[in-house]
Amino acid sequence: MRRVKLDRIDRRILRDLQDDGRITNVELARRAGISAPPCLRRVRALEDAGYIRGYHADVDPELLGFGVMVFAQVGLTSQAESDLVAFESLVASWPEVRECHMLAGETDFLLKIVAHDWDSYNRFLTSQLTAAPNVSHVKSALAIRLSKQDFGVPIDVDGAPVESDD
Repeated sequence: MRRVKLDRIDRRILRDLQDDGRITNVELARRAGISAPPCLRRVRALEDAGYIRGYHADVDPELLGFGVMVFAQVGLTSQAESDLVAFESLVASWPEVRECHMLAGETDFLLKIVAHDWDSYNRFLTSQLTAAPNVSHVKSALAIRLSKQDFGVPIDVDGAPVESDD
């Protein structure tokens, strides 16, 4: 990836795309205060530099039948790099697991898991997660409601320039 220095216009483009990935290039350019062709070039440069990793639809899990969300704290018996990578590879094959974070501290991994209902989560827990190699313990926390969900990171349009050496 090439080096990109983010200026105010780049940060504005990133913030607006993060808020609305379906915004048109014309509207994005208008908000950034530039014309459409250079705006598109900037978006492509931000994509090429890795600042923009992709575009996604925010779907409603409950409307698709996934009424249960669980956060599972997973402890492993070994934290050797090969065992961590093997666990991460296994987790990547489970569609129920929507996020996997390796943590420092008592818990090795935090998983965000969706399920149709509590029984289907329990089946996943007992037949796959706790049965997985190297898993020593799992502590489940059932999400009751979602009160905030912001994607990405806070982007200060007027902040200091951000540089990347990638």
